[in-house]
Amino acid sequence: MFHKKFLNRFTFGQLTMAFVFIYLIYSITSFVLYQSTASIVNIVISGFLVILAVTDKLQSKHTIRKNYPIFARFRYMFESIRPEMRQYFWEGELDGKPFNRRERSIVYQRAKNEKQTVSFGMQDDPNRIGYEWASHSVYPKHISDTNFRTTIGSDLCSQPYSASVYNISAMSYGALSKKAITALNEGAKIGGFAHNTGEGGISQYHRSGGDLIWQIGTGYFGCRNEKGFFDDTLFEERSNYPEVKMIELKLSQGAKPGHGGLLPAEKNTVEISKIRSITPHTTVHSPSGHTAFSNPTELVHFIARLRKLSNGKPIGFKICIGKKEEFLDIVAAMVETGIHPDFITIDGAEGGTGAAPLEFIDYMGMALNDALVFANKTLIENGLRDKVKLLASGRIISAFDIAKTMALGADACYSARGMMFALGCIQALQCDSGHCPVGIATQDETLYTALDVTDKRMRVANFHKNTMKALGEFIGACGYENTQEVNPKTFNKRIEHGVIKTFQEMYFGNLDTRKVK
Repeated sequence: MFHKKFLNRFTFGQLTMAFVFIYLIYSITSFVLYQSTASIVNIVISGFLVILAVTDKLQSKHTIRKNYPIFARFRYMFESIRPEMRQYFWEGELDGKPFNRRERSIVYQRAKNEKQTVSFGMQDDPNRIGYEWASHSVYPKHISDTNFRTTIGSDLCSQPYSASVYNISAMSYGALSKKAITALNEGAKIGGFAHNTGEGGISQYHRSGGDLIWQIGTGYFGCRNEKGFFDDTLFEERSNYPEVKMIELKLSQGAKPGHGGLLPAEKNTVEISKIRSITPHTTVHSPSGHTAFSNPTELVHFIARLRKLSNGKPIGFKICIGKKEEFLDIVAAMVETGIHPDFITIDGAEGGTGAAPLEFIDYMGMALNDALVFANKTLIENGLRDKVKLLASGRIISAFDIAKTMALGADACYSARGMMFALGCIQALQCDSGHCPVGIATQDETLYTALDVTDKRMRVANFHKNTMKALGEFIGACGYENTQEVNPKTFNKRIEHGVIKTFQEMYFGNLDTRKVK
């Protein structure tokens, strides 16, 4: 009873302050009396605790530190290491987000050319609502050539490109380190697939021998004039680089559709400014929308302009579908003008980014499956599907992901985070901090110096090669000889207990979705 009354008379903070000061007085007294090494150590420790306690009591930013000096600091420490503790000690094989441990592990294994099998049985629940799977055939096919490719370039294009069905998605130099970009591009060269530059322009690190898809965003980096508007001369020069095989106009991005960007002055170095055609050491805004066009008709005419300036290279646009009527209006403009892109990249809302507001990452844009189906059906219904190829991006890292996405209409796929895993990404979720521990998403030289380009480029190439091999085995087991044969009748989904539907039934009904080879 007495101790409760005693404790109730004082706050936790007062008791802590009393303890550290008594400890300090005891340490000083002990040193005066005995002058031992232990007493010196106690003085240092108690002095440090007094400084922490006084600092916590005097500051006004954090109430919890003021009420619980010293001890409140443990909350911030535990919170800071929570992602690592969860990933290393408590996370199950299928728990991690955005990618679970099993998904990350298969990328690591394929990138390192290690064992690519799992044992004892499936860990997912095939009876859960939402479970997806493919129907195999009792007449499987053996596919010896797994260099799956698709030709992109319509009748309006004079330089069509034979693209791999699996390529590196858009990641700019600046978001990624110079060594990461170099390793990706050299890996693309070794593996014979394409590397999307991201909207930050074509850097010297992108020009390491791999095929490029030059992405142009609202900031027109690398092809803008002093006022920030599109510049025909600069675009014509750089679009005709021999390694630039296609040009992708970015309308929106899955992770943050409708959101612009900002390059702070401190990050706008002389090197970055030269790549992006901007003034160094100034803050540069990327608007949320384009200034080169303002409606569907102007958009398709701008596409024709880009095609002419690039001497007939494939031109496409990237979009995360939001308002369906806007996509329908763009397709209507294609039909009306007779001008159409050579490809459209559908970016799902589940796509990744280095940094974006939570509301945009979690609550904006259409998921890849729904968006891809909608785009595919719209092009078919308007007689454009044989002229416009569909590319897809958004959490595509395994052979199942690729095959499923192709069944819904994609001719080829992108992967950004899969390729980052191949480089050594550990999903530390620090992309926006500048302190990526593996030197990928950072400009800190002390961090990216450790990234060995010679080793990582081979891992990128290995991941692509082994994923294509797995794709061949997977679609072969379904009875197909090439990716063009993959169709939505093969894939199934449990939509409720006791009810299973094929993708054909779910999304397309009686519509014929067979693609032109």
